[in-house]
Amino acid sequence: MSTLPSSVGRAGSALHLSGVVLPEGEHRDVWVREGRFTFEPVPGAETVSRGGWLLPGLVDAHCHVGIARGGGHVEDLASARSQALTERDAGVLALRDCGSPVDTRALDDDPELPTIIRAGRHIARTRRYISGLAVEVEPDDLVAQVRVQARRGDGWVKLVGDWIDRSVGDLAPEWPADTLAAAIAAAHEEGARVTAHTFGTDALPGLVEAGIDCIEHGTGLTEELIGEMARRGTAVVPTLVNVENFPGFAAAGEKKFPTYASTMRRLYANSGAVVRAAYEAGVPVFAGTDAGGGIDHGVIADEIRALCQAGIPAEDALAAGSWRAREWLGLRGIEEGAPADVVVYERDPRADLDSLQRPQRTILRGRVVG
Repeated sequence: MSTLPSSVGRAGSALHLSGVVLPEGEHRDVWVREGRFTFEPVPGAETVSRGGWLLPGLVDAHCHVGIARGGGHVEDLASARSQALTERDAGVLALRDCGSPVDTRALDDDPELPTIIRAGRHIARTRRYISGLAVEVEPDDLVAQVRVQARRGDGWVKLVGDWIDRSVGDLAPEWPADTLAAAIAAAHEEGARVTAHTFGTDALPGLVEAGIDCIEHGTGLTEELIGEMARRGTAVVPTLVNVENFPGFAAAGEKKFPTYASTMRRLYANSGAVVRAAYEAGVPVFAGTDAGGGIDHGVIADEIRALCQAGIPAEDALAAGSWRAREWLGLRGIEEGAPADVVVYERDPRADLDSLQRPQRTILRGRVVG
């Protein structure tokens, strides 16, 4: 696309775009006035995009801004900002940060960065998760800590539902069922939804029965659990780009924990079928990468393609990383009066998911940023 005038992209600039607006699929003219969409013509608006497909900003529904590559926290806020910028350059204009050891609230005032919806810090059982990432408590203190993190987050709390238990040599639940029920009820009283990391199966019945709102990874889901989640409306974020690491996790733990290694290989082998079964049962499925730590930022296009390869139709896989994910998180699409978050593609991403790798124009809260 052509170089834009220097005035374009400043706060308050009036903009004009034309193209096929998704998900409706209608060719329309769209204006941006005071950072918000309007379908009423705005005199003097600068045309910043003509033609192409206009997609509501992508969402990474499982991301970690503040966790450094390889684990631990980033050294400074500038590094966290760089992670968020990498996401934005990939077309991601909203992140659900599923646990971070770093307070990134100062980034909220940066107009260049995506919206970050936080879950506070991970909450894990003592010495039962990655060192330094989580607030570690025993079951008697879980409810109180859930209330703390609910008040620190943006409507979400993140539990670690299972992790390797060295005493049994395999994945095992971290919390008793009655404790989970009380903790999730407490979060709901605080106005927060709850999500949980789970790889295996054993932790899932207690979490689902307790009324959890979302499951992360969910590789251990069974047909019965999927049916119950569909009945309750419990969502899953499969993070398939992270699941690709399971064979490596198995190999690393094989010598000391052969049962765990076998479990991880089995979960990996079944992961695509689990995602397909959840989708076909009507479980809400959303795209998230688990970026931070072991996954590079900016790979949401890979995750959306992975959902499609697992058996979700391309348009629904795209929706899982765009308009349906935005609605789930309380964000709006391309509609009258909504904050102007839009990514423009030369080709229809519903028919060509590879086009997600090549954003042609990015507008974030009414400012041209790419």
